[in-house]
Amino acid sequence: MFTKAIVRKPAPTMINGLTSANDGKPDFDLAVQQHEAYIQALESCGLEVTCLEALPEFPDSTFIEDVALLTNTCAIITTPGAPSRRGEIQGMRGLLEHYFENIEAIQTPGTLEAGDVMMVDSHFFIGLSARTNLWGAHQLLAYLQKYGFTGSVVDLKEVLHLKTGVAYLEGNNLLACGEFLTHPDFQSFNILPIEPSESYAANSIWINDTVLVPQGYPHALQTISQAGYDVLEVDVSEFRKLDGGLSCLSLRF
Repeated sequence: MFTKAIVRKPAPTMINGLTSANDGKPDFDLAVQQHEAYIQALESCGLEVTCLEALPEFPDSTFIEDVALLTNTCAIITTPGAPSRRGEIQGMRGLLEHYFENIEAIQTPGTLEAGDVMMVDSHFFIGLSARTNLWGAHQLLAYLQKYGFTGSVVDLKEVLHLKTGVAYLEGNNLLACGEFLTHPDFQSFNILPIEPSESYAANSIWINDTVLVPQGYPHALQTISQAGYDVLEVDVSEFRKLDGGLSCLSLRF
């Protein structure tokens, strides 16, 4: 169960954020409204939400999940693979010291973005991507072992981050699309398939028995609901334009 979340307000500069989506620039005012609704959704799931101020010098900084991995015994500050994002980790140690006694950090030449890390109970799957390299993954594996966790590396072929295409919903249920439907690392799970036209909905998040699902994906919504979960749709259309999804917008712990 989660009790807290940390989010960061979007900055007006987000319209210049990194993207491969080809969906046009986000509408900043609408993004602000959607971010406020996202916070309300987190609160409705029982989380105490800390909202950090925007960082205009870092257009992608609202995607705060990428700069830290939070576990029940330690926090690990990352080194983002996108050079323009590396300054986003400034101040994270001071913030996380309020919540964690044990804080580690990924060091260059290692890179790691937590969008590439999926927690399943005490095991962590680590995607190797354009943003997370083998040096970063090996550092994370060492930290996880130090605190009694296990981990494994997953090679990615098609997606930006691991959690772009797969999401653990607890109860051995795994949302998956594309390359992950038949990926050997995930065949022990009960796979809930997401069709290609709704692949964005593979980035849904489980929070205390409710699953937040991006708005506008009816087949995914039905698949998750039929698996026995309470579902809550959240409109994040403006963040999709920057390759961002529901999990990217918060640190949940």
